[in-house]
Amino acid sequence: MKKLLSLGEILMIVALAFVPLLGSFPYRFNIFLSYEGAYRLYDGQVPYKDFGMPLGYMYWVVPAAFFKIFGPYMMSLVKAQVFLNIVGGLSFRSILKSLKVNEGIRFLSILLFIISYSFLNYWPWYNNTVIIYELVALALLLKVIFNPQAKWKWVWLCVSAVFVFFSFFTKQDGGGMAFLVSFFIIVYNAWQQKNWKQPLVFLAALAITGLVMILPSLSHNFNYWFNYGQPPHTSRFSFSDIAEDFFNSSQWIKFYLFIILLLLLAHIKSLKAFLQDQHKMVFTLLTLGILVEAAIFQTTSYIPPDNNIFFHSFAIAFILAMSAPFLPVDFTQFKTVFIGVVGIMLWWSSAYWKYLEKYITKPAPAITNTDGLVNKKTYLITIPDTTDVPAHLWRKVPYKAFENMLLPGPTVDGIDRLLNMPLVKNNKNLQVLNMTELTPLVHEMKYKLEKSPEYPLWYHKGVGMFQKETDMFVNRIKNNYYDLVLFEYIPYLNNFYPFQVREALLQQYEKVDVFTAPRKPSMQAWVEVYVKKKPAGNQQ
Repeated sequence: MKKLLSLGEILMIVALAFVPLLGSFPYRFNIFLSYEGAYRLYDGQVPYKDFGMPLGYMYWVVPAAFFKIFGPYMMSLVKAQVFLNIVGGLSFRSILKSLKVNEGIRFLSILLFIISYSFLNYWPWYNNTVIIYELVALALLLKVIFNPQAKWKWVWLCVSAVFVFFSFFTKQDGGGMAFLVSFFIIVYNAWQQKNWKQPLVFLAALAITGLVMILPSLSHNFNYWFNYGQPPHTSRFSFSDIAEDFFNSSQWIKFYLFIILLLLLAHIKSLKAFLQDQHKMVFTLLTLGILVEAAIFQTTSYIPPDNNIFFHSFAIAFILAMSAPFLPVDFTQFKTVFIGVVGIMLWWSSAYWKYLEKYITKPAPAITNTDGLVNKKTYLITIPDTTDVPAHLWRKVPYKAFENMLLPGPTVDGIDRLLNMPLVKNNKNLQVLNMTELTPLVHEMKYKLEKSPEYPLWYHKGVGMFQKETDMFVNRIKNNYYDLVLFEYIPYLNNFYPFQVREALLQQYEKVDVFTAPRKPSMQAWVEVYVKKKPAGNQQ
């Protein structure tokens, strides 16, 4: 049974990671950023030299590698995430194996990790990639701690430090917490073993990795990472915001902390003996560290709102493992594992029900008048939004870069009109500014991306670019620098694409087309197409 569970873990990790490759995907919010960064690296551009961004570049390394292998297509991003999900699942499994978690509990915890976290992440996103790098680092670190005689332990320790820096060079908040969790564990181990060599080697490897990755960028525009010298320069880290989110919500985190404290009371008969129990102490430090990280991460990385749910699998693994000695059940028996699987699948049914319900239930029609049966789904009168495009009117785009992507019908029609414009079809050296979420158009239109240390990777004012960069685009528009400008106008978002740029376009350029933006709901979001104004003598 133990060998069967172990094999089942690996098959489950790999098989469920490949499920997204079987379907089509609605175009996702913010996925343009994954494509843009990966495409620039794929195209040979150098971060901070050819473009600037307010974070490290490790997020785009894996997607860029998959662009090299499979081509610069949206589905290559999904394939990259399949790989990352497999790496994350195997790393989590390795962590539990190092902690000697019972095979049945380990199987259930891995199932929970997949169904609650990795199965939901089928697009690469930095708030997920930062955690994957952290899991790899922790898996390697625990191998060192629990295999002190291993031949490659110093190599594992150094590579663990490398992945901690990769995590930090993906996202500062998650990477910073990855460092703190790892450092507390390794310091405890050094104290317990009365040997401080490991923390020193770990810190040295971390510092060397940082120097190797940062020093080549210092001669370029690395200061962009910190928005150096540009107001507003504000920190996303606020103790008051973290406390507010923790005490006002965070119900699961607080519940787990309560149960964990009760279990620790049951296990700690002698504090000195507990501190010397290496497995229990490391497991406790790791689980509490992950819960603290999740409490902070939900505030500092708040979009999408489920970024931090990786904590469930760690907490449940700890709770089941520490409860097992007090329970009259054997977690390696088939019936116990089966009941656990059923329970987890019921608990997280929302992860898969949305894919099944269209085959099982019939959606209730929208009620636009006062006739008909009143029930839970119809007691509100739905007023149709004429700017929104219902999901059933989304369709595939007949271009390779968008393969298997579903976009609103009017967006697909707009892309067709754009790609068939004489200006686009007959000009191979088109100077294009694409301030939209349709970044794969760079592959279909074959235009060259601009390169400059001051050129922002993405155009969210106050996040990915600032006033200096906004002024650069405004001045270029005033000087008719661009042949074609695509601007996504989203009036309900705060300068997601700078309004100041649009104001300059309306004054200096001619708007020749407008179509629905690839957003859901798609209300009040449009892609506007601008070209240079014709000279007065050429106007008809």
